Amino acid sequence: MSPSPREVGRPYAAALTELLGRAGAIRTQPWAEAFASVPRHAFVPEWYEQETDGRGIAVWRRRQASGTAGIADVYRDVTLVTGLDPATAKQVDTDAWTGVATSSSTLPSLMAGMLEDLDIEDGHRVLEIGTGTGYNAGLLSARLGEENVFTMDIDQELVDLAQKHLDSIGCRPHLLTGDGTQSWPGDGTLDRIIATCSVPSIPDAWVEQLRPGGVLLTDVALGIEGGLVRLSRGADGEARGFFTTNAGRFMAARNRARTYPVKERPPRAPETGSRSTTLTAARIQAHYPLRLVLAFQMPDTELVYYVDETEGMSLQLQRGDGSWARVPIGGDRELVTFGGDEGLWKQAEDVWAWWHLMGRPAQDRFGYVRKADGSAYAWYLPDGSRWDLTD
Repeated sequence: MSPSPREVGRPYAAALTELLGRAGAIRTQPWAEAFASVPRHAFVPEWYEQETDGRGIAVWRRRQASGTAGIADVYRDVTLVTGLDPATAKQVDTDAWTGVATSSSTLPSLMAGMLEDLDIEDGHRVLEIGTGTGYNAGLLSARLGEENVFTMDIDQELVDLAQKHLDSIGCRPHLLTGDGTQSWPGDGTLDRIIATCSVPSIPDAWVEQLRPGGVLLTDVALGIEGGLVRLSRGADGEARGFFTTNAGRFMAARNRARTYPVKERPPRAPETGSRSTTLTAARIQAHYPLRLVLAFQMPDTELVYYVDETEGMSLQLQRGDGSWARVPIGGDRELVTFGGDEGLWKQAEDVWAWWHLMGRPAQDRFGYVRKADGSAYAWYLPDGSRWDLTD
């Protein structure tokens, strides 16, 4: 008789658990036992790793969890991409595709940190938004018992595959297909909600389904940057909390099963000039909390990569009115080029100056509130500075 997935994965899962414990991601014994008992390779039999092919094109190369080396690779502390958007995926080699990733098995250290941040207690009922491979649902089931775990995904194929993975280790939590940002079709309220996708704002349904005192953990996407917030629901329907020390990001929630809608953007304004600046691309790239504060204070702005055939790659801020400003990546040039509103980059420089003056605070020094009417704001915990946020 062939060994079970749990038997095959036991030494690898034990090594991963020890690694996550040393890193501080796993902090309590119940979660250590859960990670040690759930075989990740049962949920990720194959995945895609990004590489540059011989033509210099970034492609997703398919990998499989076969043989000792292949199975061991699944237990690395890395995110493993498991699905590509069929609208953008194009096969360019026998086992390689271009395209946009739509599903993954999350970085185990991030998963562990998020699960610890939920502060779960025995008997809690937990809803997971974004079933993915089913691995996280397996971990939750090992901690709470499968009867207390509900997991939901918009993609029926993903749900069916997750069910198959869970069945392979004898685990049967409640799997549901549907838009996780809408009402949960179950009975009763929930003690915890964890979303492994990003949302621009906290959906009404999540707050309504969470009991007073219950905890919600999700990635809020705010334009320039976003991050994980841990919120507690009050009796008045307000959800209040803070950005966590975990700085992970997730793929956006989808309202269609397999593809992301194409975002329409206005034409960019013509170039109007350039000048020197102290806010370089290197500073923006190096400091996640800075990008978060930029998002607070510039909620109608995006941060994107811009490629020019002669100038190379730049970081570009762009706004809904077509205004833009960009700084080159690499080299020693401290130059910003802009079009439209010349004050766009000045606003970013003012944010840099404020963040630097405050001592470069980390993201967990900022709070987040989702009010009962659905509006939201962020604030700086030490002095109460507040920024209203928009979708």
